[in-house]
Amino acid sequence: MTAFYHVCFVVPDIEQAMRDFERAAGVEWSEPLADRLGEWDYRIVFTTGGPPFIELIEGPPGSPWDAAEGARFDHIGFWTTDLRRGARRLAEAGLPEDFSGCPYGRPFAYHRMDSVGARVELVDIARQAAFLDKWHPGGEPMPAVDESSGG
Repeated sequence: MTAFYHVCFVVPDIEQAMRDFERAAGVEWSEPLADRLGEWDYRIVFTTGGPPFIELIEGPPGSPWDAAEGARFDHIGFWTTDLRRGARRLAEAGLPEDFSGCPYGRPFAYHRMDSVGARVELVDIARQAAFLDKWHPGGEPMPAVDESSGG
């Protein structure tokens, strides 16, 4: 099995969630980043110290990270050697695609895993170097699901 590299919580208040995790588990955070995907402005942050990371996303109503009904566990993230093949593999396994960042120039996709009430995220391995530069400078490469071998 390939190790996941992060878990993500969607939150209505990123600073409060960061403080709560600091108090509860002593985690440390990078600086939150404001970004935009399509029509949605959002904020994102990852823990420091290496994988597995905790990710927090604060997004607006109607976005893939809508927390209007409260904070929630949203997804578990894996790197993949081939996003298209990985997305097809998950869909064929009964985990339908819920959202894709590909039309917005972002190589990731969320797939629903209804049995746990959350999503699985696949992120193309081509993004890993940029991820490490931003969130874990000097960090070692992380493993990816090898889609050429069927996962």
